[in-house]
Amino acid sequence: MGKTFAEKILAKKSGKSSVIPGEIVEVTPDFVMSHDNTAAISKTFYKIGIKKVKEPDKLVIILDHCVPAATEKYADNHRVIREFVEEQKIRNFYDINEGICHQVLCEKGFALPGKLILGSDSHTTTYGSFGAFSTGIGRSEMAVIYATGKIWLRVPETIKIIVEGSFKYGISSKDLILKIVGEIGADGALYKAVEFSGNTVKDMSLSSRMVITNMSVEMGAKIGYVEPDEKVFDWIKGKEKSDYEVVVSDKDARFEEVLRYNVDELEPQVASPHTVDNVYPIKDVKGVKINQALLGTCTNGRIEDLKMAAEILKGKKINGNVRLLIFPASYKIYKEIVKNGIAEIFLESGGILMNPGCGPCLGAHEGVLAPGEVCISTANRNFKGRMGCREAEIYLGSPATVAASALKGEIADFREII
Repeated sequence: MGKTFAEKILAKKSGKSSVIPGEIVEVTPDFVMSHDNTAAISKTFYKIGIKKVKEPDKLVIILDHCVPAATEKYADNHRVIREFVEEQKIRNFYDINEGICHQVLCEKGFALPGKLILGSDSHTTTYGSFGAFSTGIGRSEMAVIYATGKIWLRVPETIKIIVEGSFKYGISSKDLILKIVGEIGADGALYKAVEFSGNTVKDMSLSSRMVITNMSVEMGAKIGYVEPDEKVFDWIKGKEKSDYEVVVSDKDARFEEVLRYNVDELEPQVASPHTVDNVYPIKDVKGVKINQALLGTCTNGRIEDLKMAAEILKGKKINGNVRLLIFPASYKIYKEIVKNGIAEIFLESGGILMNPGCGPCLGAHEGVLAPGEVCISTANRNFKGRMGCREAEIYLGSPATVAASALKGEIADFREII
């Protein structure tokens, strides 16, 4: 019997010839990532009683959750992190002028095939689109890695999702992953490795694949994974921070479950409050009045996402009762949309172009909601209180759905506008 990608990686990183699902192994990660929570992690690290990080060159620290600092507390948090970086001689530090951690880590060449990457953020699953085993861990676990360079992980079972068919105009991988999460449920893939394959996934851009691996955690998955191909190799060429080895599942690997989807007739999907698996086709939710529309974040803040939204917004004005906030995923993307005219389309439509960062996605600043307000967002979570207010409501949709909704002042089907 062959081995899955997850089994192969965890065997390799634990120094074993093979492992089986359910086995607990001690592994050595290739890179570990943290963001604004590095301040709390550093304090736990020092409590362990060790003064120096074991392998500082494996650490990647990116400030993105509240940038620039919105309050004195956040500012002091950033100060603590900068002092820690200097004291520990951490070279891979990216301050407030780079962008969102999950985009920046990829742009800087750390997301590589066959790597084991752990991050103190649940959406670390994003890097599985590059063929990495990447997953989120807790702050105390990260502090232990700072001290020892190792961590225990359980070998996950693997679910294979085969996707076939072609997306119609404006329908995207965001609609696909919302459909999957809605059907599988928030705990339907709990601590499983989810491997995406099929012609649809092969035809996807790398940016589109990043959406489905980013949101794999929303069905409880430990990792999301796509077998790397030329699109990945072209992206990382010249950026790679180290050598890498492609690891793929054997043809006779045993999967716990195989699920099949076809996107030929896929409609726009929307996750309604207050869970990501509360998903409906657009026809069932259109007409809900909105106060705010959020375009961007680590899920859908890349060029193809912003371009899709701009095509719908071009030459039109957003509804006077709506605030449209645009958060590019990085400053590299920000500069590109300024150069190619997309930024101008957003501004002419009445949108507000924000600095790259997480902004209101986690309820920290730059667009938090008031009681009774409704937002439709391209982000990955819509939990109660997620955007700073427990009496507000968040809907999730694709860039096309969010742009169309901003124009109409209510959740809208972009197909009726174009």
